Parts: sequence; C-alpha cells; structure tokens
Amino acid sequence: MSVAGGLHMAFERGTRIGCTTMQVFVKNASTWTGKPLTPDAVASYKAAAVKASIAPVIAHAAYLINLCARADDVRLRSRKGLVDELMRCTALGVVGLVVHPGAHMGAGESDGLAQIAESLNVIHTELPGASTRTLLETTAGQGTTLGYRFEHLRRIMDLVEDKTRIAICLDTCHLFAAGYPIHTEEGWESTMRELEDIVGLQKVVAVHVNDSKRELGSRIDRHDHIGKGCLGETAFRMVMNDPRLRGVPKILETEKSEDMHEDIENMDRLRALVAW
Repeated sequence: MSVAGGLHMAFERGTRIGCTTMQVFVKNASTWTGKPLTPDAVASYKAAAVKASIAPVIAHAAYLINLCARADDVRLRSRKGLVDELMRCTALGVVGLVVHPGAHMGAGESDGLAQIAESLNVIHTELPGASTRTLLETTAGQGTTLGYRFEHLRRIMDLVEDKTRIAICLDTCHLFAAGYPIHTEEGWESTMRELEDIVGLQKVVAVHVNDSKRELGSRIDRHDHIGKGCLGETAFRMVMNDPRLRGVPKILETEKSEDMHEDIENMDRLRALVAW
C-alpha cells in the first residue's frame, strides 16, 4: 500500500478498498537511506492504526539489501540498511519486515547462506531490543538469488543465534517459479508437507499472494493478477482455505493504478474462493 503523503496515509487507502491487513515500505524501497522518522510521523501512524481495522501490518525492506553480497561495502551497507529499517518498524509497531535473503553473486550457495546468517547475527546484536521480526521471503531463484528452496531457509535459521527474531514469508509466485507445484491439490499438499518437515509451518507468518506470468520452474520472478497468470484457480483456493494458514496475513503484490481497482478485483477473486 502506498505511503505517499506520509506513512499514516496507508491506513486511509487500505480502509477505502476494504483491506484487513497490508504491507508498506517504511522508507523509499529503491534507496539505501531515507529521511529520519520523526516523532510526529510515528504519532500520526499510530493514531491512524488505532482508528483503522487493518492488522497486522508488515513492511518490506529495500530491494538494494543483499545480506550476502561478495563486495564488503555492499554487504556492510545492506546490514546498516536493515538495521535502519528494523528500527523504523519497531518504532511504528510493525510486526514483521520482509527481506529477500540475498544473492551470492558467484560465491556459492553454502558461502552465501552462511553470510546471510552472519549478517543477521550482527544485526540482532546491534538491535537487542527490536520487536520486529525479520521475515525471510521465499524467492524464485532468479540469477544467484538464495531462498528458492526450503533447505536454504532451514540452513539460515540453523545458523542464526536468536531464532525468535526470524520467521518466514511465503510467496505463491516465487514458490511456483522455483518449481514447487502448488497449482494442483496434490502439489500444494506435497509442498506444505515439505515445508513442515524442513522449516515448520509455525514459522510462516505472512503470505504474498501473487499469480505468476511465467511457467512452473522458470526461476523468473514476474507477478501477475490473481487468475490472470500460470498458477490457476486451484492454487489460490488452496491458499485461501488451508486451515494451517488461517489467520496468516495474505498480501497482494500486484501492479495497480491510482484508484486501486486492481486490488479490489484481486481481493474479490480471492474472497470468492473462501469456503470456511
């Protein structure tokens, strides 16, 4: 949800189209640094949150962040950037900050996963009192990006010292692009069993609900509107009715115009699939 005009404006926009949860950026998603978060901005955000029936709110970290970058300066800037965003989220009361695990840039998966965990350990040490959890997002596996297999997430979790500080965000487009066959009932069930065995479903605290412009196993991250891509209705019916995901916030990350009619249409399609 756009925060144009101030972070608090996200609640007005979300309420206008009937959101029950939402995701925001707490700073410009394409820059390393942002304007300081003022006490007035925090107060306005919290006042708007009290008035709105939208919860929980999660945030997404800047796309520049790469916790396992081979270049020392980029890795250090990424750590500093994530520290800044976690501080902003904690000040606002945002429960989780979604971050792409990182791209190893040729160093190899094993080294990359270890670097991600090391970065998180450093960040947690710098922010001992932060209440916002870091949510590692499943990825499509494009390029050298890590996080496209559940085993990657498990390895990071094993190496992170304070395991209470991290959780998982699933992305339906990314899962499908990474090769998980969630477009059939059997494929959905097998994927959830694998997720439970390797990571643990209790670690899933958010789901990005996106269709995919590309085919199963393409390893290409291209979101599409619900029912307009390659996933098909079955995947979203399973997402919306799986009791293991009841109460887990489900977030759209699809393109929209200023009047947000695309969000309304996508939410209508998803809600129509609910059989509870």
